[in-house]
Amino acid sequence: MTTESTPVPSPAAVPPGAPVELTGAEGVVRSLEMLGITDVFGLPGGAILPVYDPLLDSKKLRHILVRHEQGAGHAAEGYASSSGKLGVAIATSGPGATNLVTAIADAHMDSVPMLAITGQVFSNLMGTDAFQEADIVGITMPVTKHSFLVKRAEDIPATIAAAVHIATTGRPGPVLVDITKDAQQAKFSFRWPPKVDLPGYRPITKAHGKQVAAAAQLFAEAKRPVLYVGGGVIRSHASDELLALAELTNAPVVTTLMARGAFPDSHQQHLGMPGMHGTVPAVISLQEADLLVVLGARFDDRVTGKAALFAPNAKVVHVDIDPAEISKIRTADVPIVGDLKDVLVDLAAAYRDAIASEKPDLDEWWATLDGLRSEFPLGYTEPSDGLLAPQYVIERIGELTGPEGVYAAGVGQHQMWAAQFIKYERPNSWLNSGGAGTMGYAVPAAMGAKVAEPDRVVWAIDGDGCFQMTNQELATCTLNKIPIKVAVINNSSLGMVRQWQTLFYDGRYSNTDLNTGHDTVRIPDFVTLAEAYGALGIRVTKKEEVDAAIKLALETNDRPVVIDFVVSADAMVWPMVPQGVSNSYIQYARDHSPAFSEED
Repeated sequence: MTTESTPVPSPAAVPPGAPVELTGAEGVVRSLEMLGITDVFGLPGGAILPVYDPLLDSKKLRHILVRHEQGAGHAAEGYASSSGKLGVAIATSGPGATNLVTAIADAHMDSVPMLAITGQVFSNLMGTDAFQEADIVGITMPVTKHSFLVKRAEDIPATIAAAVHIATTGRPGPVLVDITKDAQQAKFSFRWPPKVDLPGYRPITKAHGKQVAAAAQLFAEAKRPVLYVGGGVIRSHASDELLALAELTNAPVVTTLMARGAFPDSHQQHLGMPGMHGTVPAVISLQEADLLVVLGARFDDRVTGKAALFAPNAKVVHVDIDPAEISKIRTADVPIVGDLKDVLVDLAAAYRDAIASEKPDLDEWWATLDGLRSEFPLGYTEPSDGLLAPQYVIERIGELTGPEGVYAAGVGQHQMWAAQFIKYERPNSWLNSGGAGTMGYAVPAAMGAKVAEPDRVVWAIDGDGCFQMTNQELATCTLNKIPIKVAVINNSSLGMVRQWQTLFYDGRYSNTDLNTGHDTVRIPDFVTLAEAYGALGIRVTKKEEVDAAIKLALETNDRPVVIDFVVSADAMVWPMVPQGVSNSYIQYARDHSPAFSEED
């Protein structure tokens, strides 16, 4: 933890040297190098142009030129989420900077460590509505951990070092550094490491021992405990510690959308994903629990349904590194602020002390849950229109690729199916826009993941709607030899919106038909589009073609691959708890309808 006036060490292990006369722009590049950054995504423009000149000479930084600044932001997110390292995006002022805002907001919601560097107009022109001027610091203040404005060249190294520290410590998140053009052009005396003063920033990492002991005592006394696991476990690299605690306590585990892969799907104690489209055992386990041990989760409305009716009989132990999350939605009986990687170790030790020599008997609880697993397995029905079942396509992608792959999803039905039907055995293998729900996330995020993890197979599982928002980054992938695989789950519609129209608007399909998958109309034709970008384009319309197409994609590593899977528009995501109702909706249907299935 950095304290006031503490020098920030260089991960690159470059010893401090004598001051060097540099421009502010050169100081940006040198600071990134000294901090161990190796890859950046960006797009130049007038206000950031001074930085791009020394960037050309850098031997340590690989710059990947994107086709849209939003792509740079999502690529930085995918880079960070797949590797655990910091993602970096660079843009110019005005529209260049505002094009980053969606990705910055996305990173903020999902706690992704990201550094955004933007150029700003000359400081004497700020506030005059100068060409391509935008108050990006003010715009991003609500969706960053912090936003800096730099007007002096000599402040650049310390500001970038502070930004990296803030982005990667405590609860990770995006930090923006906006640098005026005159600060980039001015000369100053560069010295490393700089002094960083952050007197108001002191993230708590070590939990209070009495709180941990109180949590362990509740755990030892519980008859129906559940480990409710959120994305914080992945961000804190605490999957091994979670596994140890789960096996020690024999408690069931549910992993939220952001936590898929934090606990192995194949493990007997895993009940699946909870929430609106969660498994029946996971949803009902939370509703019937007498103790929730909440680990790095934030009681998102997609998990809780109507919050006032969520887990009505459960006491709550809430562990999070961000004190603002604790008791924000559900009051915690035992609040614990700290880094999960350390807290889980302490909680396991305290649990051993609390149970003495006899472990709690959870056999009755497990009998109930195992009965639910047997009665309500996750499944789907074959479409009646003769088109592909999207669930089958996604399931086969996961099975043929395996758990060592990385899967980035867009937002909508295909996102939920990818969360449900691919088996995740390790952290950082599932990338998605969980909090913001950003269409267009998948392709650039997969691109960033492939840059960070070049030896892994990386899939972008996208919808035909999402794909059309950022597919220009296929050009970036082709030119930079980033051979991602793209599966377009093409139902010729905005699928999740259409599903809601089917269920709640009497099938009135207002503006959800995209005309991308019809036999006579394909606008655009995704195979032709892929080929125009230098990618391999494949179309699949029959079940017997699915495996061959996936295998061809896996064998093709000299360019990106796009597979247009033409699937049924009538396929829906099940189970489903309607928005704004209690999760007991599923519980009630299960108890009162002998014909209840996951498709009711």
